[in-house]
Amino acid sequence: MKKLLSLSFVLLLVLSVVLAGCGSEGETGEGSESPGKIKLIAAHNQTSPDNPYQVGLLKFKEVVESKSGGNIEVEVHAGTIGTEESELVEKLKLGAADVVLVSPGFMTQTGVKEVDLFALPYLFDNYEHWEQVVDGEVGEEVASIVNEKSNNDFKIVGYWSAGVRHFYGKNQIETMDDLKGMTIRTQTSGVVSDYWKQTGAIPTSVAWGELYQALQQNVVDSSENSYPYFVQQNHHKTGNGKFITETGHDYTTRFLLVNGNEFDSYTQEQQDIIMEAADASVQAEREALYAQEDEYKEIAITDGAEIKEIDTAPFVELAEPLQEQAAKDMGAEELLQKIKDLK
Repeated sequence: MKKLLSLSFVLLLVLSVVLAGCGSEGETGEGSESPGKIKLIAAHNQTSPDNPYQVGLLKFKEVVESKSGGNIEVEVHAGTIGTEESELVEKLKLGAADVVLVSPGFMTQTGVKEVDLFALPYLFDNYEHWEQVVDGEVGEEVASIVNEKSNNDFKIVGYWSAGVRHFYGKNQIETMDDLKGMTIRTQTSGVVSDYWKQTGAIPTSVAWGELYQALQQNVVDSSENSYPYFVQQNHHKTGNGKFITETGHDYTTRFLLVNGNEFDSYTQEQQDIIMEAADASVQAEREALYAQEDEYKEIAITDGAEIKEIDTAPFVELAEPLQEQAAKDMGAEELLQKIKDLK
């Protein structure tokens, strides 16, 4: 009987050790399915599945999951966890999102004022100039500033574009005088707002998801954006969006961000995979955007929109002193000069 009890005790002890080992194997994090497995929430604020943002994040997902052998899962959200960039920035900071797309204007709200340099009207001459800036020394310097001033809450892992922005409204613009007294949906603070005020327009705040209705119901007279974005949302089909003037005032910059503190907690292999996927997403998003600009311009024409090209020289002339003053206020005069030197 004693031998039988001793044997039972030994078997019970062995079984408990085995179970304990099985339980600890997957406990690398709450909800982990296997050792080292992580899940990333990637989000942007556009709701159209055809948007270049979606193309870019799907490429990010594809590369991450392929290179990690499925040990890093990516869940992509197209406007489903926030259609306002301020929401996405807050979610990234709090850990409710891991990869997000934001514009310079919203990054300034976090206290990193230098990034607003990229929002200056008529800063870039063309896409070639823009790429030289963001993919070179200036882009690296801005990324370091963002990381340092945010205490590593935000880390730029890629520069995307939201296209070249044009004016669209209830009337064509022949000269700058045509903007006087016209309400325009755009940023209502910062360098962008200051510029439109100088033209005589009245910057007005309207949420992106509410802009179609605002244009349709005369809440605002006009707006400004790139073809893929406003045509996908049918703004050109409204009375206050039908008349497009190709002002080309902004070759836009968008930041692909991760939480730097969270990123630093990953293994070196995981970090390398994420950076490789970020690089792939940059190329995929840009290629989609460049192709869609021509495509959606043609769609707008087919749908009855009226498009006009104008001499932008007076608009550029108005922007130049504002650029200098804004750069001075930001403490980014050297950065501005480096951008101009690349023209």
